[in-house]
Amino acid sequence: MKKLLVSTLAAASLCTALTATAGTTAQTKHPIVLVPGIFAFDTIAFIDYWYKIPSALQGEGAKVHVPKINAFDSSAKRGEALIAQLEQIRAASGGTVKKFNLIGHSQGGITARYVMNTRPDMVASVTTLNTPHKGSPLADVATGIAPSGTLQGVAFDVFANAVGDLVNLMSNNKKSQSDIRAMLAEFNKTGAAANNSKFPVGIPTTSCGEGPETASIAGNSVRMYSMSGTWKLTNVLDISDPLFGITSLAISESNDGVTGRCSSHFGKVLKDNYMMNHLDVTNQVLGLVSLFETNPKSLYVNQANRLKNLGL
Repeated sequence: MKKLLVSTLAAASLCTALTATAGTTAQTKHPIVLVPGIFAFDTIAFIDYWYKIPSALQGEGAKVHVPKINAFDSSAKRGEALIAQLEQIRAASGGTVKKFNLIGHSQGGITARYVMNTRPDMVASVTTLNTPHKGSPLADVATGIAPSGTLQGVAFDVFANAVGDLVNLMSNNKKSQSDIRAMLAEFNKTGAAANNSKFPVGIPTTSCGEGPETASIAGNSVRMYSMSGTWKLTNVLDISDPLFGITSLAISESNDGVTGRCSSHFGKVLKDNYMMNHLDVTNQVLGLVSLFETNPKSLYVNQANRLKNLGL
C-alpha cells in the first residue's frame, strides 16, 4: 500500500510538472485571430478553412478566434465586418482583451491591413501569409476574359456570386452577399496599387524588398510580418496541386500558384520561399502538404511563439 501511495504521488507530481511547463509555446498576451482569404469560411461539413491549425495553437496555450468573413468582397467591407466581431470579443471579455494578433491568409492579409490602418488601437501585430499585396495577375486575367458589363461578364458575376453566397450560407454567414467584382478590383494591378497608395504602412518601397518590422499608427505600435511559398506541386495526392500548376503560368515571377514571391512581401519578411503552394499554408487540402517542409501547424505555433517572446 505504501509503495502504491508513493507511486501515485510521484505520478501526480509528474503530471503537475508537465501541466506547468507544456502547452505554453503559443500563449500570446493578445488573442490570435485567423483571417481567411477568398472562399472564406470557418467550418463547412466538419472541414475547417484552417485545417487543424486552431487546435494546434490552442494546444500550445493560444486563445484563437476565427471570424465570419464574406467569401467574395472588398477588404474594406470584410474589414468592417472583422472590426465589428473584434469589438464583440473585446466587450465580452470584460476589459481583459484590448488588442489582437491578426494572421491573414491571401486576401485575409489585405483585410488585416485594413483593420490595422483604420483601427490600430485594436491591433498588436499583423502577419500575412501568401498575400498578394501588389496584386495577382490572375485577377487581371479574370477581368480580361469576362469584362464587366459584357455578356460573359454578367454570366461570370452571376455564377461567381452564387458560389460565394453558397459558401457564406454553408458557413452560417447569412448576413453577407458576395461581390466578386469588388474582390477582383482589389487584386488587379491598378486596384492593388491604389490600395497600397492609400495604406502604405508595411509595404516595401522597392520592388522586392521588405518593409519595417514595427510601425506607429496614430500612436499605436504595430508589428508586421509576412511569409509565403513558391511551390505549386507539393503532394501527389493533393487535388489542388495541378490547378496551381496551371494558374502559375499566368505569373511571371516565382509564385505559389496565386501570389508572386515579391508581391507577398509585407513588413519583416520571415521567409518567402517555403515549399508550399497557396493552400498548403492553411494545411489544405486536408493536411496533404509537403513532407519535406515545415508542417503548416508548426509554422503558426512558431509565429505565435515569436509574438509571445515580444510580449504580444
